[in-house]
Amino acid sequence: MLTVETRPAISPNEAKGMDTSALRKNFLGEGLFQNGEIRLVYTHYDRMIVGGAVPFGRDLVLDHVKECGTASILDRREMGIVNIGETGAVNADNQSFTLNKGDVLYLPLGAGPVTFSGNGRFYITSCPAHRKLQARLVKLEDAAKFTTGAPETANHRTINQFIHPAVMESCQLVLGYTQFHGGSVWNTMPAHLHDRRMEAYLYFDLDPDQRVFHFMGEPSETRHLVIANEQAAISPPWSIHCGAGTGSYTFIWAMAGDNVDYKDVEMVGMGDLR
Repeated sequence: MLTVETRPAISPNEAKGMDTSALRKNFLGEGLFQNGEIRLVYTHYDRMIVGGAVPFGRDLVLDHVKECGTASILDRREMGIVNIGETGAVNADNQSFTLNKGDVLYLPLGAGPVTFSGNGRFYITSCPAHRKLQARLVKLEDAAKFTTGAPETANHRTINQFIHPAVMESCQLVLGYTQFHGGSVWNTMPAHLHDRRMEAYLYFDLDPDQRVFHFMGEPSETRHLVIANEQAAISPPWSIHCGAGTGSYTFIWAMAGDNVDYKDVEMVGMGDLR
């Protein structure tokens, strides 16, 4: 079963007037992981797709998605898949890939239908692509890593880069995930934005009774989303993105836009936030 929801682009002026319900409707991805289903959110921000596939003991095939306007979803797109559950398999591009928890699979333009099976919980990201590259399975030990932040600012963390120029080539998709060191809860602070790329976050490994407070909006007009486990935040290019959890968690970041330069960001000073 396939469900696709379309999210139109929202301007910063529109976002200023939104209440909690409207913010969640436009910028939060809820209920993405349902047993026996594929659920996608098609955004108008750089045409990024985010979603989840949970085979739950049977094969799920992702092929034609009407919103993409092509016969098969990867006819003009590339895809990044992260398994956040138990071991599962993905078949595409005439190959079969086994993904353990934390593994990341890159599928290029033209890889054909994508079949999910096994006990995985697969997080899906996809954006337009202009040429065919090579499919690649990237494990945590193969990721590029750097540690930043500090315990005293509660943001000591390791950033794992998978679909990234330091590891492999893609057209425009950049993806990885961030893990925290004991007691740290801030995922990105000071905050930043990048006008040339959108970004989506998926929060997972968060206890059911804990939450992440995800901050968004223009630096002078901040808003927030209260996010539970396995929910995603959709961040427009004009919006800051940072957050803090009430408990430990991991988050996947995925970007698409003009370039693949991870450091192409505009930092926002603490004194400029309102």
